[in-house]
Amino acid sequence: MAAQDVLGQTARLASSSALLQVLFRVVTFGLNAFTLRYLSRELIGVVNVRLTLLYSTVVFLAREAFRRACLSGSAKRNWTKTINLLWLTVPLGVFWSLILGLVWLHLLEVPDPSVVPHYQAGVVAFGLSAIIELLGEPFWVLAQAHLFVRLKVIAESLSVVSKCILTVTLVILYPHWGLYIFSLAQLLYVSVLVMCYVIYFVMFLGSPEATKKSFPVARVKALLPSFVEDETFVNWKEARLTWSFFKQSFLKQILTEGERYVMTFLNVLNFGDQGVYDIVNNLGSLVARFIFLPIEESFYVFFAKVLERGKTVKDQKQDDVAMAANVLELLLKLVLLIGLTITVFGYAYSQLALDIYGGSMLSSGTGPDLLRCYSLYVLFLAVNGVTECFTSALMCKEEVDRYNFVMLALSFIFLCISYFLTHWYGSVGFILANCFNMGIRIAHSTHYIHHYFRESTHRPLTGLLPSPALLLVYILSAVVTAFSEVLFCCDKGWMARLVHISTGALCLAATLVTMFCTETKLIHFVRSQ
Repeated sequence: MAAQDVLGQTARLASSSALLQVLFRVVTFGLNAFTLRYLSRELIGVVNVRLTLLYSTVVFLAREAFRRACLSGSAKRNWTKTINLLWLTVPLGVFWSLILGLVWLHLLEVPDPSVVPHYQAGVVAFGLSAIIELLGEPFWVLAQAHLFVRLKVIAESLSVVSKCILTVTLVILYPHWGLYIFSLAQLLYVSVLVMCYVIYFVMFLGSPEATKKSFPVARVKALLPSFVEDETFVNWKEARLTWSFFKQSFLKQILTEGERYVMTFLNVLNFGDQGVYDIVNNLGSLVARFIFLPIEESFYVFFAKVLERGKTVKDQKQDDVAMAANVLELLLKLVLLIGLTITVFGYAYSQLALDIYGGSMLSSGTGPDLLRCYSLYVLFLAVNGVTECFTSALMCKEEVDRYNFVMLALSFIFLCISYFLTHWYGSVGFILANCFNMGIRIAHSTHYIHHYFRESTHRPLTGLLPSPALLLVYILSAVVTAFSEVLFCCDKGWMARLVHISTGALCLAATLVTMFCTETKLIHFVRSQ
């Protein structure tokens, strides 16, 4: 497949994934607002922090390394061996579910049954849901490698909608069920997700469309583990790369979910405060993650397909290098501008957003400061997602191993900083520690990118430099909206709030107009792709 075709399909995959993330975040956003009126903060804290952490940890440790390794390189490979390797995620998931389930049940603080009923059933259900989702991993990787955009959109949309409908129904009818509600909804979510992929491939394989596309897997039976006579069970090159990524993914999970681990294992916040933190965290990431995560996932596939892992820039096809450098520069510019916009306007509108969303329970206390700090954290998330997806796609096994040592040291420093900052600044300390963590990871990735392109004429890191005129507009907008918040928000009535909102809208409009006038290359890229 030509690099230009890969870019077009990758852009469509990123766009579709972004729409999915909008759906996920809006559903979570709406569910939190809804359940706050029926259930306690403590119950929401246990579900969204404690149990979700169990599920995400099992899934991440069991499959992340396999995804990274099996999506590297061309889609033309020995798919029998790749599928065999991917099925190893299931026993690995069973192992992690058993080990972590015992930790969650016997070593961590158990919530008060009168406030959070059926905790043990919740742990079992969320651990089981992780195993069920891993049963669909070979199907997911095969679809992702061949850029089946529509399948991903339909499967994940149906699963989220099903989960939402069941949750709302049970919360209204049986609020006393407690964690049973979220356990059943989680099991339904993963079951629908896996069944969508299975049903699609059962219908697709052997069809005229599959034959026309020369799809590398001909029968459904080929999607199951199988031995080939006189050949190894797996591709050992992929297996060794998986092991390298596994060591990195273990550390990356600590860095990604570090604050939740500190909350869970060190008890620095009670379950009610954890619930408020998670609600603010979901609100803060509502806009950020639905754009940045799909870009990272989709363009990792693009860079891995266009450039060969482990080769220097001189040994690559120069047309592909030019395209990859150009795409990287524009992606950096895109996420930087989105991050700056959220940081600038998020500061002055955090308290108003929380007051509208959850009332005084969220807008008083540390809630507004949490969301303001999160607005800054979004900027770090934006840049790190793109720089790290490029380095992950290009690093050879030895470079991945070296990076693992960096991540190990960073994990230890991050956990220590999280613990101390939380004791000094409360839940705000978590976000400050995350900013430090992302800053170090960005520094490593940008150093790698600079070193990779130093022997070429391409300088993709210039994408991190916005135009001076646009930077000036951002500064003026920050000052004007901050003064507007002091004068009009948030206890002076709805007319004052509307003035504050109008001020922000005018500043945002000025920012967007300046962006369209000064970043013409970026605007053309977004429109064309």
